Amino acid sequence: MKTLEPQILWNFFHEITQIPRPSKKEEKVIAFLKSFSESHKLECKVDAAGNVLIRKPATAGYENRKSVILQAHMDMVCEKNNDVQFNFDTDAIQYYIDGDWVKAKGTTLGGDNGIGISMILAVLASEDLKHPAIEGLFTVDEETGLTGAFALDNKLLQGRVLVNLDSEDDGVIFIGCAGGIDTTAVMNYKPEKAPAGYFAFTVAVKGLMGGHSGDEINKGRGNANKILNRYLWNLNAKTDLRIASFNGGNLRNAIPREAVATVCVPMSEKENVRVVLNHFIADMEAELGDVEPNFKMTLDSEPLPDTVINKVTSDNLLNGLYACPHGVMSMSKDMPGLVETSTNLASVKMQSGYKILITTSQRSSVETAKYDIAHQVESVFLLAGAQVTHGDGYPGWKPNLKSEILDIAKTKYTELFEKEADVRAIHAGLECGLFLEKYPHLDMISIGPQMYGVHSPDERLSISSTQKCWKWLKAILE
Repeated sequence: MKTLEPQILWNFFHEITQIPRPSKKEEKVIAFLKSFSESHKLECKVDAAGNVLIRKPATAGYENRKSVILQAHMDMVCEKNNDVQFNFDTDAIQYYIDGDWVKAKGTTLGGDNGIGISMILAVLASEDLKHPAIEGLFTVDEETGLTGAFALDNKLLQGRVLVNLDSEDDGVIFIGCAGGIDTTAVMNYKPEKAPAGYFAFTVAVKGLMGGHSGDEINKGRGNANKILNRYLWNLNAKTDLRIASFNGGNLRNAIPREAVATVCVPMSEKENVRVVLNHFIADMEAELGDVEPNFKMTLDSEPLPDTVINKVTSDNLLNGLYACPHGVMSMSKDMPGLVETSTNLASVKMQSGYKILITTSQRSSVETAKYDIAHQVESVFLLAGAQVTHGDGYPGWKPNLKSEILDIAKTKYTELFEKEADVRAIHAGLECGLFLEKYPHLDMISIGPQMYGVHSPDERLSISSTQKCWKWLKAILE
């Protein structure tokens, strides 16, 4: 890595790769940052959460300009291939260079967000850059809970402009992100003896694409919970359907790919169950089209279960899941093509103690709209007799197309590279929303070099794009 330019940047990235820094275990990198500040005689503060702030005065002639906060997170996602022996708590990343890419041997590289840390350190250590007063902010635990950003004191920062260095797309300026909140519903039920003379079967939805409930909510992919429930709801409208179990989806931020239920109907409806399913599959294939080429549903007969969910709760569950909204609720008025508000019916799980847990998540770049869709979901399940709670949530970052730092970044990019930067917002979370909540005056953008495969052992960082981003960052500061 010492052969790469600029050496000051790549030397810091080398050092960062040698420091273990899993989420919630950032002690070693915090110590490294403190040592760095001492050796460069820079002011350093570490707050109770472990966030580190390092200040560097303005260079001559820049004392009266707006101070700039450069921000990155310390932790990295720790994933490895099954055949790799590696301890993220103690081992240094074994990186190598493959053409234009820096990669790691069977593990995540930690370019997310190690390259952002390295850029900030290079600015703080450089003796020949021109810049206003700089605050380097390094947050903890971004990957598993945003806890560093949540805990950041609202009196710690002095800067007026913030450049987040946690993006992964070459030549893209991000100016907004969605906020989010979880809504969960718990339905209590009474088990009843399965009625005699009934036919039991298991029906399953399989083969859906799934995906991230923010980035891919606008792609029209099927929701396994909604599809399975729709079939059961239609069947229940025709006969006395009793539910023994219903389980679908897993992660709150993932569109559910699979769902399965075991149910009972009168024996006289045995053949009709399959007829209705065949018609339903044809309808769903027509609706989903090429978006879900591997969609399928299966039906298998089962021995009659000992118990089923009581009829009132069974009907309430079917009605609640049917009425629960899922997908894109509204598109941005400011940025064409950007989802503004969405909701995801993430999972339905049978739990011990005769409970059914339904997990949903809502996102919006408009704070009031985020709570509005969360309250819509709440009202649906309250009507269904469930107990409903909301998580703490995190705020969004509404795009500001009149941003001064955006104009500067766009202008400098065009001057340097003779083409326009792409300006975007994302329907997912960034720490920027939390910063703006604590410091409403902040003018913010997010940039970074090209990376692929982040959060996986396929992670790779572009050398040429990193060089471009460094040149761009210097020009923005100047």
